[in-house]
Amino acid sequence: MSFFQHLIIILFSSLFTHFSQADVGTASHYGPPFLPTECFGGGASQFPPTNMFGSAGEGIWDNGAACGRRYEVRCISAAVPRTCIPGQTVQIKIVDRAQSSVSRPSTDHTSMVLSTAAFQVIANVSSSLINIEFQQV
Repeated sequence: MSFFQHLIIILFSSLFTHFSQADVGTASHYGPPFLPTECFGGGASQFPPTNMFGSAGEGIWDNGAACGRRYEVRCISAAVPRTCIPGQTVQIKIVDRAQSSVSRPSTDHTSMVLSTAAFQVIANVSSSLINIEFQQV
């Protein structure tokens, strides 16, 4: 095996080892208004200063237990080619329930709805729906 083949295998393995315990789902995005939220009411201090947050879909809502959880999210595919930004992940904080958020998501019934700021870190924001890998951190 050549040096370059070995290097490619190592790089490829390291990309996917980190997400070996990840769940697979879908994500959409949303913009303001964000308040009030089902997790923390009307306080603006619930939002991280980086604007990397999201709303939990019903599969992860867990009767509100998802509030405050942090997830690492990676775009793995989309209907439109080259939507995902290769090698990019984003860490988000769950601040709301997608089903009842004040602002409506770009697509309903997704695993999570990311703030537009978080979504554009991992995918082209012109897309309304992406397939994701995510895990709680």
